[in-house]
Amino acid sequence: MQEWSAYARIVTTLFVIANPVGAMPFFMSLTAGQTLEERKRTAHLAAATVALVLMSAAVVGDSVLRVFGIHIASFRVGGGILILLMAIAMLHASPSRTRHTPEEAAEAAEKDGVAVVPLGIPLIAGPGAISTVIIYAQQATRWWDMVFLLLASVFVAVSVWAALRLADPVSRALGQTGINIVTRLLGLMLAAVAVEFITGGLVQLFPSLAAPR
Repeated sequence: MQEWSAYARIVTTLFVIANPVGAMPFFMSLTAGQTLEERKRTAHLAAATVALVLMSAAVVGDSVLRVFGIHIASFRVGGGILILLMAIAMLHASPSRTRHTPEEAAEAAEKDGVAVVPLGIPLIAGPGAISTVIIYAQQATRWWDMVFLLLASVFVAVSVWAALRLADPVSRALGQTGINIVTRLLGLMLAAVAVEFITGGLVQLFPSLAAPR
């Protein structure tokens, strides 16, 4: 994490996984019965939830892994597989069940408050985003690496807030087809990130894979 290219990859990866554009249709559906002011409050609370969850994962995630005796290499492989499944779902322009299931959607439709659950968690700050933050936090070697990761989490939360606040006009402008195109492009990028996580974890678990032939 010593080069700006690595920092840019962190921001891009977190943004793609959070997928604020893809969250717009869910936001419109879950807040269909709310007033304009209630939608604003929902967007604020959902963004705050995303920031809190990602920043907490960055700070305490590695410690949690140690408590359960989970090697970071194994976590990288597992997290990479999870992210790959999300990417495949995005390439099909369909919601991944790792983020949000039909049962959760039905339950959310009966709730008045949907900002924290399911909008903030697990729809936006879901297992994939949390896994990614923990992996990047473990790679931090200097204090400013961690500071940047926290700032990246805040940036993603602000992006989510902006997307949700603009959900109505953007959804009308792009239409479902436009949103699906953006989602597929982001899914392609996310698949590449997932492969990097998986291969990096496998090399740590099996060093002979990296040995020159």
